[in-house]
Amino acid sequence: MVTKQIKLHKPDDVKEFVDVAGKCDFDIDIYYNRIIVDAKSFLGILSLDLSKTLSVSYDGVNDEFEVILDKFIAKE
Repeated sequence: MVTKQIKLHKPDDVKEFVDVAGKCDFDIDIYYNRIIVDAKSFLGILSLDLSKTLSVSYDGVNDEFEVILDKFIAKE
């Protein structure tokens, strides 16, 4: 299981992230504190606080997904 920290700043970022995540054939969870949602759910991600750093957990390999994660990686 791989976990990365990302930051989605606006709804367009969420749409781009969900579009790529939806092409993956493995489960992807995104969470903040104790709230966990399916990372392939646009409304689920929008229900999270986008001003916070979110954690993404997944167990699979997809090059396009790795590129999008690198784009939205949280910079501390």
